[in-house]
Amino acid sequence: METKASSKGQIVIPAPLRRKYGIRRGTRIRISEEHGEIILRPITLRSVEQALDRLQGSLKGSGMLQELINERRRDREKEDAGWTPPRV
Repeated sequence: METKASSKGQIVIPAPLRRKYGIRRGTRIRISEEHGEIILRPITLRSVEQALDRLQGSLKGSGMLQELINERRRDREKEDAGWTPPRV
């Protein structure tokens, strides 16, 4: 897939990829550079849960893991209801 950058450097992520990775309006995307390539990583409930699963052993028994999952779930519910975070 290909896309063009606008005069402001903005790009459009094709719809099939947005659906596949759960990217919606307001989804935060981490941008990094690795080995001369630009990497876009959406920060979605799924990606947060996967990251937390990797940390589960170190957080086990602390209740932190469940609280982080609950917090992200509440954020997603707000987004689904049309709430958008204030612009910084």
